[in-house]
Amino acid sequence: QVRLVESGGGLVQAGGSLRLSCAASGDTFSNYALGWFRQAPGKEREFVAAISWNSWTGTRTIYADSVKGRFTISRDNAKITVYLQMNSLRPEDTAVYYCAGRPFTIATMTSDYPYWGQGTQVTVSS
Repeated sequence: QVRLVESGGGLVQAGGSLRLSCAASGDTFSNYALGWFRQAPGKEREFVAAISWNSWTGTRTIYADSVKGRFTISRDNAKITVYLQMNSLRPEDTAVYYCAGRPFTIATMTSDYPYWGQGTQVTVSS
């Protein structure tokens, strides 16, 4: 079992940056793939980015096309935390951002992730 707690959301102007953090606890963090999803009002929850790590393949990341080149996902196994650095933010990035965890392999579907945080609001003003 993994417990996930997000932080770092807020209000930012278009073109600005924010860094989200997701602190994990409860199980062997390095065995989990972690992802960020977001949900805007009236829309489905959508994949943003995910990261996995293991000793034989190293770190693997994957991004939604809408955030490639602007967002960067990373993890610090010592701090048991995953980050989402968001640059060049746009009003359409406004959403509640959720951290999610699943054992081992990276995935992009919400149904693939059994563990979720409570979410953090990101609002980008134009």
